[in-house]
Amino acid sequence: MNLPRVLTVAGSDSGGGAGIQADLKTMLALGTHGMSVVAAVTAQNSLGVQGYWELPPEAVRAQYRSVADDIGFQAIKTGMLASAPLVETVAELLADASAPVVVDPVGVSKHGDSLLAASALDSVRHALLPIATVATPNLDEVAQLTGVEVTDEQGLRRAADAILALGPRWALIKGGHLAGDAVDLLTDGTASHWFRAPRHDNRHTHGTGCTLASAVAAGLAHGLSVPEAVAAAKEYVTGAIAAGFSLGRGIGPVDHGWRLR
Repeated sequence: MNLPRVLTVAGSDSGGGAGIQADLKTMLALGTHGMSVVAAVTAQNSLGVQGYWELPPEAVRAQYRSVADDIGFQAIKTGMLASAPLVETVAELLADASAPVVVDPVGVSKHGDSLLAASALDSVRHALLPIATVATPNLDEVAQLTGVEVTDEQGLRRAADAILALGPRWALIKGGHLAGDAVDLLTDGTASHWFRAPRHDNRHTHGTGCTLASAVAAGLAHGLSVPEAVAAAKEYVTGAIAAGFSLGRGIGPVDHGWRLR
């Protein structure tokens, strides 16, 4: 059997709830072969991020070339890239990729810890987002990148317009930080797709952003259209949140294997 292949370029989470660990679990759960380029290493648990260390750009470049030149991939997902040199290195590598690219512009962790240097924001805006097939910012990341503050569902359209102005083909604006149902807006500036799910009474939601972006990439690797891939990813992550579980003394992870139980 020849599984679709998905590459994640992101940071490692030592607690296993987010980052590359969440990406690979999601890719496995959704019937793809996951591969990784580690851009940074975090010391992280259920209580927060205690520290992170970037890999040198040449290490990121070497990992990418090893996978791209031998194995190949049908989709790519980017996550935590930490610094301007790493963002620019990854953008340069992916500029020539023929596979769709899902960019999760990770700025802060679930606990509010910064995972992106302020000096890297311009590189995300002008180098990384223009090569994205789909960008998947949450509302804090929208504010970081565009200055647009969203307080209600109507504001999701303004957020999407601001993100699209930076160059991605599609913007998926995640409204999980709003009150009420968990509502996301996907648009390419012409077509709009709203995805709504009930909000589960579960605080164990570590890794939701990484999981959603990886699930979108897995769907694209299977040949789904962007709206189809996002719809499938939304269903998967909603189930994973519902099954999220306690781990350590803080915020536990979503359950990537919920469909197996």
